Amino acid sequence: MNKPLRILVILSVIILSGVLINAAQQDSVTEYDITDTTEVTVENDKITSDSYNIKAIKIPDNLEFAGERVPLEKDYIKEDVDREFLVNTYWQSNGLLWIKRANKYFPIIEPILKEKGLPDDFKYIAVIESNLMNVTSPAGAKGFWQQLSGAARENGLEVNSNVDERYHLEKTTRAACDYLIDAKKTFGTWALAAATYHSGKGNINKYLREQMVDSYYDLLSGPNTERYLPRILAAKYILSNPKKYGFQFDESDLYTYPEHTTIKVDTAIANLAQFAKEHNTTYRELKILNPWLRENKLNNKSRKVYYIDIPK
Repeated sequence: MNKPLRILVILSVIILSGVLINAAQQDSVTEYDITDTTEVTVENDKITSDSYNIKAIKIPDNLEFAGERVPLEKDYIKEDVDREFLVNTYWQSNGLLWIKRANKYFPIIEPILKEKGLPDDFKYIAVIESNLMNVTSPAGAKGFWQQLSGAARENGLEVNSNVDERYHLEKTTRAACDYLIDAKKTFGTWALAAATYHSGKGNINKYLREQMVDSYYDLLSGPNTERYLPRILAAKYILSNPKKYGFQFDESDLYTYPEHTTIKVDTAIANLAQFAKEHNTTYRELKILNPWLRENKLNNKSRKVYYIDIPK
């Protein structure tokens, strides 16, 4: 086939394809002007609302945090709370993970809060800070309670490249309790104590002084701190009654903490993988239960007493 004829054939195929595609589109969709409000007709299309409804969330009338009333009569507070209830109710995958992990970790956190005299509502700080995971923030805060290294050391935690107790759930929970109890003594309310956990005691003190107010709910403290209590409240009410907010699950769907025994150690461990093998487990399982061990060894030159969990 000569070159001009070949080009003519190719152009003919392209034009014919365009005509067929356009005809197919005309069959399935009615052409319309973008300024026209007439609905587009699509063959065999189902109306989304037939199977899925997005409903407004009814906020409980008597909302409270740690026994303190939340002033929903303030429109801006009500709107902030409504936003967090909506976001966290309709972020279904994250909500289900909250529910699953809460079943695993709340039994560890709750007795420590009770022991320390902290209201049970404070467990929801760990939920919104880390989604109940050992994560690291861009600022370098680590663990369930998202503590910076300096603050962690001030509250009695060991933090170095070999041992980082911000990843030790029991110890970091106690450290968080100590911080919050001190903040309550300083600022007078649990709401302000919670706000300091996010923004810092110095910042909250400065805002209160400059704005001449004494309530978290009257404070202009930046969008993240202003969302902090509403987000805690959303976590509290959703996790306290998840099926009310549309979350469906069976008991078998929930996560549980592994059964384990605890071994007292007051010497160095040269190789944790070997240590794990000697105790009939794996290095991975050992690290899952003891994430505060940051390397494949335990230095322990000071002969400090550590307690290492071993899977049963």
